[in-house]
Amino acid sequence: MKCPSSAKPYGSYGDLAADPNVDVIYVATPHSHHYQNVMLCLEHGKHVLCEKSFTVNAPQTEKLVEVAKEKGLFLMEAVWTRHFPLSIQIRGLIEKGEIGSVYRTFADLSMAKDVEGEFGTEHRLVKMDLAGGALLDLGIYSLTWLFQTLYHTLPASDRKPPTSVQSLISKYPKTGADETTSILLSFPSGPAGAPYAQGIATTTIRVATDPDTRGSAGPAIRIQGTKGEIQVDHPAYRPTKWRIVRNESVMGEDQGRGTRPLVEEHVVKMPGGGMGFMYEADETARCVRDGKGESATLGWEESCVIMRVMDEVRKQNGLVYPEKLETLEYPIPHW
Repeated sequence: MKCPSSAKPYGSYGDLAADPNVDVIYVATPHSHHYQNVMLCLEHGKHVLCEKSFTVNAPQTEKLVEVAKEKGLFLMEAVWTRHFPLSIQIRGLIEKGEIGSVYRTFADLSMAKDVEGEFGTEHRLVKMDLAGGALLDLGIYSLTWLFQTLYHTLPASDRKPPTSVQSLISKYPKTGADETTSILLSFPSGPAGAPYAQGIATTTIRVATDPDTRGSAGPAIRIQGTKGEIQVDHPAYRPTKWRIVRNESVMGEDQGRGTRPLVEEHVVKMPGGGMGFMYEADETARCVRDGKGESATLGWEESCVIMRVMDEVRKQNGLVYPEKLETLEYPIPHW
């Protein structure tokens, strides 16, 4: 592992959280452990950037937010996709009405796996003791695209949670974790004046979004408005290619064939060959520097709303994790 000579190892998470020289802790353990791990950091006065999904359920996220507020600490869910220049560009175009009133977004993140052969019963993606399953690990990215295009692009005062959540889950027989999940959301209003908006989020570990890894199957995300649509290529968690497909009948012949093409392709590469984690790290550093408790890019309320949607999906389909993962108790003895 490449790391600077100044890097310091710790014998336990407790030792790390107690170090007075540490300002911010990035929690990247399995999401089954996020609540306990983040609470440990907050109790020791540390700012926290916590991997998605924030926690196992919404009450846990709400409790972490409550503690962060009380202690005056920064806390953010680490959905790196939100901070990419590509995502910022797309949200900006939606807010400016570039594709008109936005009524619908489709988003998928799926991978084709020999689940029995590759995952068995102990892999984290299917292990219930680690809150395994497609929803919390992959589906969060599909939901991210629904929320950052249909919810976050509205003025903060106009953002309303979905009025309807409908879903289907198919469970992995060997463990009971969800292997395929489909979600339909209805929002009471949409971007650029749409009187409503619908979002379709799908995920599975059985079939792939991009089977040949060459994009032949089409975009992973489609954001559809009255003047055209924005398409984003797989993978939903770290896309680098997107396009605008304009509606010729709305644009008119001269405009459509003049200065702006009907189809406009974009490629946004990560600088220096980086993966992209630097953007959420930079946002965390800026917020801590400026004394902010939360980020405007992904604030506490929005993370809570998304967690409540996933809770409802699990409730509708009888997906329950072990009690020690769902509890608000902290600390859990012998955790």
